[in-house]
Amino acid sequence: MARPPQCRRIERHPTATYFKPRGVPLNALSENYLSVEGLEAIRLADLEGMTSEQAAKRMDVSRHTFGRILAKARKTISEALVFGRALRIDGGDYSLAGASNDRTALAADDVDVDDSSRATDS
Repeated sequence: MARPPQCRRIERHPTATYFKPRGVPLNALSENYLSVEGLEAIRLADLEGMTSEQAAKRMDVSRHTFGRILAKARKTISEALVFGRALRIDGGDYSLAGASNDRTALAADDVDVDDSSRATDS
């Protein structure tokens, strides 16, 4: 019997959950799915510049698990860019840092994003 996946800790929900190539209609695109914890791994390793050990501690997983999450996320993003696919950020087994410790995967669509700070075309 397979071991159930460990709940990964993320610090924030994604502010955007869908990316697509410009000028290509949605019905003509295939999608790649990036898990929310995959995005968190990319953020910690590539944006924050953390080591695998530091990032694994932050996500409350082992270094090996962090490495697998990161490798899968990088491959998913690379395939979307190289093959011109849409990228949907959704799902996974995670909990928000500072929230209760129950194993809930909160849908990114349930997050309110403050659009007031974004530039508008006027």
